[in-house]
Amino acid sequence: MARYRPALIDAFRGASGAAFGRDVMAGLVVGAVALPLAVAFAIASGADPRAGLVTVVVAGTLAALLGGSRVQVTGPTGAFVVILYAIVAEHGFGNLLVAVLMAGVLLVLAGVFRLGALIKFIPYPVTTGFTAGIAVVIFVGQVQDLLGLRLMGLPAEPVDRLLEISRHIGDTAPWAVAVALGTVVTIQGFKRFAPRVPGPVVALLLWTFVAAAAGLAVPTVGDRFGTLAGGLPSPALPELSWGTVRTMFPSAVTIALLGAIESLLSAVVADGMTGQRHDSDQELIGQGVANIGSALFGGLAATGAIARTATNVQNGGRTPVAALTHAAVVALVLVAAAPLAGLVPMAVLAGILAVVAWNMSERHRFLRILRMPRTDAGVMVAVFLLTVLIDLTVAVTVGMLLAAGVFLHRMSAMTQVGAVDPLRDEAPSAQRFAPEDVPPGVAVYSIDGPFFFGAADRFQETMSRIAETPRVVVLRMRAVPYLDATGLNALEATIHGLRAKGAHVLLAGIQSQPLDFLERSGAMRLVGDANVHRTTRDALRHAARTLVA
Repeated sequence: MARYRPALIDAFRGASGAAFGRDVMAGLVVGAVALPLAVAFAIASGADPRAGLVTVVVAGTLAALLGGSRVQVTGPTGAFVVILYAIVAEHGFGNLLVAVLMAGVLLVLAGVFRLGALIKFIPYPVTTGFTAGIAVVIFVGQVQDLLGLRLMGLPAEPVDRLLEISRHIGDTAPWAVAVALGTVVTIQGFKRFAPRVPGPVVALLLWTFVAAAAGLAVPTVGDRFGTLAGGLPSPALPELSWGTVRTMFPSAVTIALLGAIESLLSAVVADGMTGQRHDSDQELIGQGVANIGSALFGGLAATGAIARTATNVQNGGRTPVAALTHAAVVALVLVAAAPLAGLVPMAVLAGILAVVAWNMSERHRFLRILRMPRTDAGVMVAVFLLTVLIDLTVAVTVGMLLAAGVFLHRMSAMTQVGAVDPLRDEAPSAQRFAPEDVPPGVAVYSIDGPFFFGAADRFQETMSRIAETPRVVVLRMRAVPYLDATGLNALEATIHGLRAKGAHVLLAGIQSQPLDFLERSGAMRLVGDANVHRTTRDALRHAARTLVA
């Protein structure tokens, strides 16, 4: 465990009192921004608003203490809304806590076994597709409150939800629509003309006051959830059983995967803004402990929040003190002013989440990928549609499979197998040869590219089409950087087949990885050390001696 070192330990080296002062001020701003988002995300996830505030306090504190980024701000995010709402609707809030707890354990294990770097292998079209799909689902989830409808038991699926809402469109509350539009305009206005002022906080306070002072008939948080209890709840272990663990394990994997992706993406963005470098594995450990703690206190899933982290950096935050301050601000509100949250109109929270959905839609990136090769665009669109129409787990799984298939197809297309024409040979000079260097009865074939399972069939098909078997076949492997088990099996089968027809097989210019694999697998006994040559010309000279012999 000596390898794991939270960023907090090194954050105080060379830091001054003025620097910590800037961290505290940044934390106050981020805490103000996190307040309305925590309540909004909790409600959108099908949970009590208090659960969102608890998540900020517990998960935000633990991640700041144990994470691998100095400026990361952790809490509930919009990306989790779709997953958490579906879990609550199908399994209940108690089982959601089990899923979050297991997801935390998985994240800790991922960090301990240093799997942080693997997250970077998720293709860009997949992340863009599911992020845009999540944005659509979040917006659809707010349509009811944007219109001021008082509907209960709406379906979780976006299409069914919109169909049900359309049947009650005549019950739209004009004042709720006005409050929601006012919220959106306020947030966007402050973002445009006063970007350092937290627009969501201003919109929350302003339009809550307007609605209360004018006595507008709009649904509020109190109407839906009653008076919110203040203070931090006592920790308690969720009800665990083997059946519950098995049922919730797929959901836990989804939460852990999405939490890891968003946390590390956020940390990378923060690195670019600060010039620092985060520890991916330590960050996963911090996020895992944060989710375990959140579940024990009745909170939601948490991850690094890109927007709040960027706000922290832009306001001068440079150490975990800022993230700790942000959690302390929300804790103070939770203890002293939680009942006041009942006065907030649902239309205000819906307007805030509508802006969140618009910001996370990545519309510019989405349109940009649509102009890229059809395969990349197809993967992104498939992930987007599956996220909206099915669920995120299926979307990410299918997206990764499609992306892997596209990659394998492209890699296999790069591998070429064929007879070498000395007059048109473009190989490096050490591998070139003149027509007179080729003795009668000798044929030279070249394998260019990775010799793996995607190219093995092409190799065998090419070699099987040799009309008249030569006495010696030289396989030039100078351009083969990688050989896998399937490629080795194809090579062995080809050697056996050629030898059965009386041909002698030589390997030329083989690189270190394929050569090492031949030796470790025992295939070198079949090939023979004397049949492996450094260059093609060396192999041809050996072929001449073999034919003479």
